[in-house]
Amino acid sequence: MKMNYFVVGTNNLEAATKFYDSLFEKTEVKRVPSTERMTYWLGEDFAFAVAKPFDEKPATSGNGTMVGFGVGSIEDVKKIHKKAIKLGGTCEGEPNQKGPRFSGYVRDLDRNKICFHD
Repeated sequence: MKMNYFVVGTNNLEAATKFYDSLFEKTEVKRVPSTERMTYWLGEDFAFAVAKPFDEKPATSGNGTMVGFGVGSIEDVKKIHKKAIKLGGTCEGEPNQKGPRFSGYVRDLDRNKICFHD
């Protein structure tokens, strides 16, 4: 068994889509046609999406919830972490060695926690 998709909530689909479009440019992760409540991106063997909650209540970030992206190298981790901050994300942990992985953490515009690792 392997995980094949991850969805995070948003209260501003347009802003979230711009954030992730910019974050994923120059990677193999590509956007596919969206719906009125979700924007999807496909990687080699996974899907990622931002969505307005189905119950129409405000989206909130989950305490302890995190999505991780393997981005390649230590330099790639540093580069995409910096880019996420520049796009309006907030630092949740500077890139460094954490256990067996080199990783950096950010929160997106809706405060969803993202990890980038080598």
